[in-house]
Amino acid sequence: MIARGLASTKHVLLAHIIPTRRCNLACGYCNEYDDFSPPVPTDVMLRRIDLLAGLNTAIVTISGGEPLLHPDIEQIIQRIRNHGMIAGMITNGYLLTPKKIGSLNEAGLEHLQISIDNIQPDDVSMKSLKVLDKKLEYLADFAEFAVNINSVIGGGIRNPEDAEAVTNRALTFGFSSSLGIIHDHTGAVKPLSKREERVYRQIKHLGKYSYSRLNWFQENLARGIPNDWRCRAGGRYLYICEEGLVHYCSQQRGYPGVSLEQYTFADIEREYLTKKLCAPTCTVGCVQKISVIDHWRDPQVDPTERPRSSTTTEAHGTI
Repeated sequence: MIARGLASTKHVLLAHIIPTRRCNLACGYCNEYDDFSPPVPTDVMLRRIDLLAGLNTAIVTISGGEPLLHPDIEQIIQRIRNHGMIAGMITNGYLLTPKKIGSLNEAGLEHLQISIDNIQPDDVSMKSLKVLDKKLEYLADFAEFAVNINSVIGGGIRNPEDAEAVTNRALTFGFSSSLGIIHDHTGAVKPLSKREERVYRQIKHLGKYSYSRLNWFQENLARGIPNDWRCRAGGRYLYICEEGLVHYCSQQRGYPGVSLEQYTFADIEREYLTKKLCAPTCTVGCVQKISVIDHWRDPQVDPTERPRSSTTTEAHGTI
């Protein structure tokens, strides 16, 4: 993926796609779910996967809501793999059973991430180690795909020390681990408190064992320092909501707001070159990690300095 990214800027490296907005949990900091939406029809999801393949997408990650609530999630994963794209999933883990893990293996899932927010469930988050530890045992015993456990600090999490316990438990199972600093509804973050920063430093010490070492993005954000970077959302990274619209990310829905059916290589190029005004305080790590590949090249233009069109005529194809 990195080699392809360096060779050409004219294709999507990572797309997040939503098969259902509904979730079986209601975490206090989350704005990415509801408790009533029906799943996207399977034929519509498969069509969207085909469209992403037409944009030469390298990786497709399924998230939500809770993606395991979709009745045909395995068929969606299979479609991703049939196109030769890497298939990943972000889940709260509650619905994982040995049987479900087996079906995900057969579908060809390659990577799964669970965020565990605390040790004991509370009114901020039910994604607790107490509830999910048995699910981790199932994954260790049966999963044929890579597993990453993401611990978190910030966003109202009461005991930041829980993140260190979650990280150590993940490593005990042989999983990779990462740390997220929870953002607000705009994707921005407040500086960490002294207590939170202490935990951040302790987990950073474990970074050489982790899936994603804490990078300079988080280092600055932890201190409340804005980052100077070129966000390539809408170009190298796409977020496709349940309605099939392309957005910059989960926290900046509405921009560019173009249907994936009409999204073209011209849209990719335009957004690749468009400066994102929310970037300095952004903490959406997946966008940062994809964008860093192109940090060294192609300066961006402030969107207020040029007109932008929401439609283009270039057809889907191969570049």
